[in-house]
Amino acid sequence: MLDFDEELKKFKPSLEMENIEDVVRHEDLTDIIEVLRDLGTEARQEDAGDHQ
Repeated sequence: MLDFDEELKKFKPSLEMENIEDVVRHEDLTDIIEVLRDLGTEARQEDAGDHQ
């Protein structure tokens, strides 16, 4: 059976995850709403160009 207290004592955070908050906060992340909005804009522009 696992001894959770012992396992927690052995726990060490991953070096890759220590600074993830800073990395994520300073990245220019595009969310799905922005992607969909851009796709809609491009589709409308292409459709408008076809009708000229």
